Amino acid sequence: MSLADRLHLLKEEIPQDVVLVAVSKTKPVSLIQEAYDAGQRVFGENKVQELVDKWEVLPKDIEWHLIGHLQSNKVKYIAPFVSLIHSVDSFKLLQEINKQGEKNNRVIPCLLQFHIAQEETKFGLSFEEAEEILQSREFVEMHHISIVGLMGMASFVDNEEQIRDEFRNLNNYFMILKSNYFKYNPDFKVLSMGMSGDYKLAIEEGSNMIRVGSSLFGSR
Repeated sequence: MSLADRLHLLKEEIPQDVVLVAVSKTKPVSLIQEAYDAGQRVFGENKVQELVDKWEVLPKDIEWHLIGHLQSNKVKYIAPFVSLIHSVDSFKLLQEINKQGEKNNRVIPCLLQFHIAQEETKFGLSFEEAEEILQSREFVEMHHISIVGLMGMASFVDNEEQIRDEFRNLNNYFMILKSNYFKYNPDFKVLSMGMSGDYKLAIEEGSNMIRVGSSLFGSR
């Protein structure tokens, strides 16, 4: 089956209001161009350097999402063009994104990444840490970032109930934060959860943005 066919099938299968982020990390430019030609416009990369390299040579109407862990000292390379940063997991990182947004005279959309999995290795904020950021005076004065939602990764397990629980928790956090901090902000609407192995469960639990790589491009 061609990439275009896989893309078409996937888009038919997911609800219309769910954004598909094609995870193109480690994939060659030719393959991304193929997906682009088949109508895909949103791509996700894990590494800053790879993202910059691809941005430079691919069509400029692509929306590039940074979905991997982001170090503060690398924000400046993607600040001019990135469409969405999924992986904001510290106040320090948010400060740097705001600073680089100001330098580039733009507001950079961000998702707060939550730690919902049981694995220790995953990055992300706790609910308390997120609230601490949102309640801080400094956050209120950041005019070059826009928090548009939340992102999280479920545990890499076969236990469907556990995965559902983790997604449900993130959806609950989303609802609470929306009503407490973003009630009058229509931009706070993204719940990015679900990858190739679990996006169907994620959508059932409220996800409206999924990050799919291997189901589209084949496994790495």
